[in-house]
Amino acid sequence: MAYYLATSSGRSKTIFLFGVLSAFWSSVLVRTFAWILILGRHGVIDETMRVFGFDSHSWQLIYNSLSVLVGMSHALMPLGILTMLSVMQNIESVYGRAAATLGASGPHVFWRIYFPMSLPGVAAAALLIFVTAIGYFITPTMLGGPKDVMIAQIIVQQIDQMLDFGFAGAVAVLLLVATCVVFLIFDRMLGMAVLTGDTNSRNIDEVSRIRHRLNSLGRKLVAVAGWLSAYTVAIFHRWIKVTRVPSMNGRFVLYGLSLLVVAFLAGPSLFLIPLSFTSDTGFQWPPHGFSLQWYSEYFTSPIWIGATLRSLLVAFLTSFFALFLGVPAAFVLSRQNIYGKSAIIVLMLMPMIIPRIIVALALFYAFSKVGLLGTSTGLILGHTVFALPYVVITMMAVLRTYDTRLDYAAYTMGASKFATFRYVTFPLMGAGIATAFLFSFVQSFDELTVALFVNGGVTTTLPRQLWSEALMNTTPTLAAVSTVIFLFVLVVIFGVESIRRIRFKS
Repeated sequence: MAYYLATSSGRSKTIFLFGVLSAFWSSVLVRTFAWILILGRHGVIDETMRVFGFDSHSWQLIYNSLSVLVGMSHALMPLGILTMLSVMQNIESVYGRAAATLGASGPHVFWRIYFPMSLPGVAAAALLIFVTAIGYFITPTMLGGPKDVMIAQIIVQQIDQMLDFGFAGAVAVLLLVATCVVFLIFDRMLGMAVLTGDTNSRNIDEVSRIRHRLNSLGRKLVAVAGWLSAYTVAIFHRWIKVTRVPSMNGRFVLYGLSLLVVAFLAGPSLFLIPLSFTSDTGFQWPPHGFSLQWYSEYFTSPIWIGATLRSLLVAFLTSFFALFLGVPAAFVLSRQNIYGKSAIIVLMLMPMIIPRIIVALALFYAFSKVGLLGTSTGLILGHTVFALPYVVITMMAVLRTYDTRLDYAAYTMGASKFATFRYVTFPLMGAGIATAFLFSFVQSFDELTVALFVNGGVTTTLPRQLWSEALMNTTPTLAAVSTVIFLFVLVVIFGVESIRRIRFKS
């Protein structure tokens, strides 16, 4: 999927990228509810198999390791695609054409040229998915069974049920040590700059450095993959010639596979929309009748509306403070040569690249000492910690493409630094700032981990209210609320895309 997006253009790329982004920014809770509807008893798969005459009662599609793997793969795949895409889109096609002119076939061009050059993105995607999966507890809790408990669930249980804070802290420290070891290995092999998307035109030097660090076994595996792919293609074309099937373009096959990936990412959430209008009282498929009672229950409930308004207020203030801190930090990190710059970048990105539950537990211990537990101030500060890395990364990406000669031209015309920033820099960066604000807003609006550890009392946020209701009773009200959140995220993504197009035209 990442390869197709990096090597394509036009409407199909825009549509597929929108599907990936919609899955990336959609609520994890919403997507988990969708998989409960699809995999559960009387769900989509269960009822579909029953229509075709299969005995679905002997199947166990949910509350096991398989459902956890499916749900977590669905949740983390967009992260991997976007991480690989950030590196792949900077690989120039001239290298592949040069190899082709020397006689290399398509499979060999990919495995011997393109894959080594994209290896930093592939490795970074694997790293981010791995450390994120270690700290996952939402999907395993809702889709897994008693034998599928993960380490993050143990930490949550010790805090929320056992009140054993010392044991929870010990487990979190062990998890942090294991994560740091993984990052140390990654830094020794590829360098932490890969995670910031800080790629440049020195791709050849980077590839040479990486390939020298690969051992002989790794190079042989790449060669074997190239030869196996080449033989597979040759056999496929020979079969086509014998059976006289019209020739299939490789891009067409890649398009078909990418279409399946988009359907896997964006499709499950769509099943919640018709369920939110059902007249039934349970999570079952297909929905029967038509009713607005579940939307009425949501919009007339003081608890649901209060949680929604609080989430919106917290998300707005979080985005404001994240911009207030992140934009100056991005300016300094992008334009100043300061000592320990790489270490500073890594520290600022820590909340994004280590398991969230570790940071949330650290905030729990810190806020308990200063009286911020159960307060809106503590909730906003906790959300800002997680939103700040997104602002820094977004603004650093904008500043890397910003032409500083425009500022110098304003200086030569007598403009002060403040006037230059007000009338030149800020208008040109306005689209990037708006994008960072929206990303921070969505990130905060969907944040559950901090709410579980820091929030308390009668007031709650929308994700935590969804979480509490899902653990106690699964009703179509959850589908109605999930549909509202899903449509809200789509509106935000449309807004980001509109801002990007306006910036591109300007």
